Amino acid sequence: MLRIEHLTKTYGVKKAVDDLSLHIAPGEIYGFIGHNGAGKTTTIKSCCGILQFDAGEIYIDGISIKDNPIACKRHLAYIPDNPDLYEFMTGIQFLNFIADIFGVSAADRKERIYRYTDMLGLTDDLAQPISAYSHGMKQKLAIIAALIHEPKLIIMDEPFVGLDPKASHLLKELMRQICDAGGAIFFSTHVLEVAEKLCDKVAIIKGGKLIKSGTMEEVKGYTSLEDVFLELEDEQ
Repeated sequence: MLRIEHLTKTYGVKKAVDDLSLHIAPGEIYGFIGHNGAGKTTTIKSCCGILQFDAGEIYIDGISIKDNPIACKRHLAYIPDNPDLYEFMTGIQFLNFIADIFGVSAADRKERIYRYTDMLGLTDDLAQPISAYSHGMKQKLAIIAALIHEPKLIIMDEPFVGLDPKASHLLKELMRQICDAGGAIFFSTHVLEVAEKLCDKVAIIKGGKLIKSGTMEEVKGYTSLEDVFLELEDEQ
């Protein structure tokens, strides 16, 4: 579903991502772990077609993000860590705007919008301007917008930041349901306990380089993911 091959991205003389290769298959929740500045967000934005990169290739469902970014974006959704939404719109205007972009029919969008807003407790706020939303409400709106066109791949940067415990729990359930239905999710997180319980596979990055990846069992063995992460951080 998502194939990253020898991705390299530099800023001046600094290599933010250095020869990174990963493969996220359908059905997988894949966690991406690293300290601030490790290269997680650069990788994620490159995968979404937001950033151009210097070397390597990224394929979404077999399509090159370099050669055909629009086709790739039809298959994916991106949820940033800090949702930057059109605050002059109301919640329902924004969701309809996103549905228009992806060509979602009136019947499908109505069903999906109210299914997810009811689930996340946002229905009563849809008529309010986004400028009046809290950070958590904006994050919920961004999640709903990402799900409207039923993407095959969802890429998320710290998706649990700003969510209350109930919304976090519901998002985890949604992530599992999406992947059980054949979708794929690639997300970064600082919350190692969440990654350990939720992910099928995990990758650890430091200084732009991949230092360990595989199934949760392969990466952590008989210890905790936190212990592995801290040990690898100390070694490098």
